[in-house]
Amino acid sequence: MHTKTLQQLSALLHAKQVSATELTTHFLQRAKASELNAFLQVDEALSLEQARAADVRLASGNAGPLTGIPIAHKDIFVTQGWRSTAGSKMLANYTSPFDATVVDKFKHAGMVTLGKLNCDEFAMGSSNENSAFGAVKNPWDTLAVPGGSSGGSAAAIAARLAPAATATDTGGSIRQPAAFCGVTGIKPTYGRVSRFGMIAFASSLDQGGPIAQTAEDCAMLLNEMVGFDARDSTSLTAEQGNVREDFTRDLNVPLKGLRIGLPKEYFGEGLAADVEQAVRAALDEFVKLGATLVDISLPKTSLSIPVYYIIAPAEASSNLSRFDGVRYGHRASEYKNLEEMYRKSRAEGFGPEVQRRILVGTYVLCHGYYDAYYLQAQKIRRLIADDFQAALGSTCDVIMGPVAPTVAWDLGDKTNDPVANYLADIFTLSTSLAGLPGMSVPCGFGQGEKNSKRPVGLQIIGNYFAEAKLLNIAHQYQLATDWHTRAPAGI
Repeated sequence: MHTKTLQQLSALLHAKQVSATELTTHFLQRAKASELNAFLQVDEALSLEQARAADVRLASGNAGPLTGIPIAHKDIFVTQGWRSTAGSKMLANYTSPFDATVVDKFKHAGMVTLGKLNCDEFAMGSSNENSAFGAVKNPWDTLAVPGGSSGGSAAAIAARLAPAATATDTGGSIRQPAAFCGVTGIKPTYGRVSRFGMIAFASSLDQGGPIAQTAEDCAMLLNEMVGFDARDSTSLTAEQGNVREDFTRDLNVPLKGLRIGLPKEYFGEGLAADVEQAVRAALDEFVKLGATLVDISLPKTSLSIPVYYIIAPAEASSNLSRFDGVRYGHRASEYKNLEEMYRKSRAEGFGPEVQRRILVGTYVLCHGYYDAYYLQAQKIRRLIADDFQAALGSTCDVIMGPVAPTVAWDLGDKTNDPVANYLADIFTLSTSLAGLPGMSVPCGFGQGEKNSKRPVGLQIIGNYFAEAKLLNIAHQYQLATDWHTRAPAGI
């Protein structure tokens, strides 16, 4: 049951061959038995209550395609009933009085919440080792990181602990963990999915999206996630192009004539040979499907790391200033005055990576440094976006390349070298800075330590609002290959 896709599970539920309660119980048992540390909280009573409500809808004939299917939420989305911690000691005991818009949309679709998934603290990280509740293990090799910050989401899908999961992508945090865990994930155009109820990291970059087994699964989930939300000031309106649409409509369109751009900056020094081999093999498959390959250049790619690590920390320092020990969140137990309460509460509540980014962000926003760092970074961000626009449309229809320079590294390998962690995002950051949609599709394996198999992801980048096209391309590739069906041993 746990190996089936969303389309297959939906068919079983509507044919009354399995109930939502039975399906939920099955996945709850798998989640509770797992030793990957992917789930932070499971509440059987709450999940089964939703499952029984889904069974009533299914019996009445008033059910949609996702009704009764379990889903797990990255613990960056607030939820009623389940704690919402953002992977931080600062919010270790926080329970939200409302659901995030994304959670609410899936609840109205009849999906059943399995629980909350582990993530890097406040979504800051590339390995899921920054969680205050311990690192998530990669189900393909438990010595390896699952990627971050949505490592819990990707690991849960890869280990078949849940058939669907929500995630967020600020600088690559859907695509990179999806690549490291051998599953499919898509980051939509910035502003297409509501950020209301998503605990903020960097407001001009954060974007929610789904992780699942297949492109078709992601299309079904994205159907519910997209849409304008008046409660989110960064949500794109229908007039700006953010309309509800059926992302499954074009899945079966042939790829003949598709122009695929290959940035030379994505295939140069630093790209591991095993990753390049897997990506090149995937590109050969697209040629067989009728596509043509075009060499392009994205010359500002190398600038994406310094630009991102100025803008994102600056926004984080502002967003996280609300966690001061006064209104909610962690408060130090002993202090002599208000200032000491602030300092102790934040020092105790935030982990080292979050503190590091707050310090950097506060520095670049200081008087005398704002113009030299933050303002300059915003100008270069526009140039990075212009690079993509110069290529997309006139030269190519989509851009492809690796998601990360290497396969997943071992747990602990880069813990003491934050810059090495930052460099792992070189191929995903520019897409986020430009606000473009991008996705990761399993395309093979590389070699980890002791010759273990570790997944490789192919990145597909499109122009604004091109999610349906990306999903079509990924689906056609998955019809021709079987990488997305591979599962870790023992699944």
